[in-house]
Amino acid sequence: MTRSIVLTNHKGGVGKSTSATNIALGLVHVLRHIKANNSRVLLIDTDSQGHASLVTTGRNDFGTDNSLYTVLMADRKEASRVLAECIVPSEWDADLHVLPASPMLEGAERELTGTAGAPYRIADPLSKIAPHYAAIVIDTRPSFSLMTEMGLLAATDAIVPVEPRYLETVGLLSVINKINDIREGWRHPNLRVSGILVTKMDSRIKGHNQLLNELKSHSVLGQLLCGVIPQNEAVSYSHHNHLSVFNYDPKAPASNAYAELVSNLVRQMARRKAV
Repeated sequence: MTRSIVLTNHKGGVGKSTSATNIALGLVHVLRHIKANNSRVLLIDTDSQGHASLVTTGRNDFGTDNSLYTVLMADRKEASRVLAECIVPSEWDADLHVLPASPMLEGAERELTGTAGAPYRIADPLSKIAPHYAAIVIDTRPSFSLMTEMGLLAATDAIVPVEPRYLETVGLLSVINKINDIREGWRHPNLRVSGILVTKMDSRIKGHNQLLNELKSHSVLGQLLCGVIPQNEAVSYSHHNHLSVFNYDPKAPASNAYAELVSNLVRQMARRKAV
């Protein structure tokens, strides 16, 4: 089974799109470095704002005929073919492909609410083409909407990005419980919460350190910590220039942190295949 990683949190501005795009490219790099049989990665943008689509393709003009919206509105029997036709190459790497978002996703969500099988409008067609990819990364909007449910039901792993200032135990447990509710309610046993990713960490700020230490010492949440991405100007500058942090500054602290996270993800992928 192709591993599909969804990044989700109901809070905005926590680095979901930045993390999704850099994890996707990082997976391509690591898989190629270890000479994997397949190093192709698909990035799916389910956020109508389309930040992940813009930075990876340089475009924000996707619409009715060439985006995720097209897939969601397609006849279900044709959806897998439509999905394959809507995938575009990224500008970052030939092996990084993108299923872009469209502002029209807002309307699609309203149209599909209450429609039978709507939450599976990504998962079903994606299952047909997933074997062509080594991994899939899904970016979501900052809410637990129908579109986010679609992303979760198309995934095997959920990673929750969170800023240090949002590291409250109650809030994080609420997010994790919501993901587990979707897993159980929609009978999707392949989905699991596989990590909490702390972003924008500034070790010079006492409060950041205190909250991170509280997270590490928590009996449940501490075991889910999968990475810490430092506050780094390379992240904002790379995003502004439509570049990955790896290409903008491969030696930046954030680049090293994302590279370590991706290496761990690839090792986990290998262990799963071996089981």
